[in-house]
Amino acid sequence: MPGKARSKRATQAQSAPKTRAKAKVRSKKSARPKAKPPLKRSAAKATRTTDKVVLLSGGNPQIAKGDGDAPVKAYIAAMPEWKRDIGKRLDALIVKNVPNVRKAVKWNSPFYGSPKQDGWFLSFHVFTRYVKVVFLRGTALRPIPPGPSKHPAVRYVDLHEGELDEAQMAKWVKQAAKLPGEKL
Repeated sequence: MPGKARSKRATQAQSAPKTRAKAKVRSKKSARPKAKPPLKRSAAKATRTTDKVVLLSGGNPQIAKGDGDAPVKAYIAAMPEWKRDIGKRLDALIVKNVPNVRKAVKWNSPFYGSPKQDGWFLSFHVFTRYVKVVFLRGTALRPIPPGPSKHPAVRYVDLHEGELDEAQMAKWVKQAAKLPGEKL
């Protein structure tokens, strides 16, 4: 009997590692990530043809940060519904009243800066029901823009559909562009 017991134990010991080995092989195969096929088109072409701009909460477009007119235009073009019209009008008003204005997109918002000074004087951001215009040195403007901020120098103007007062906004933009810009 002892001989049979040994052979039985030996048989069990030999078969157990094989099943464990098979299980390990299976789990390794399933855990391997599949290789992605190489892109056939250039990244720029893929961006133009297949990628759509992601709208974040409130409808704010997710645009890659960048300096210059192109990222700001891309942001405005991606603004949803009536907000796009406000974005175009704001951009045109700023360009008209501040020649050679510097532009950039940072933190998913367009920023505008005076060409003669460092820093930024204005930004805007899309929310669900309005577009928020941010004057980074708003407490120095006359009249002071209505929206308070946690930051002592910043003031806001919330623009709802059809509410852009271009005459007042132009006055604020001219004043803000003359002030020292906020470095961010």
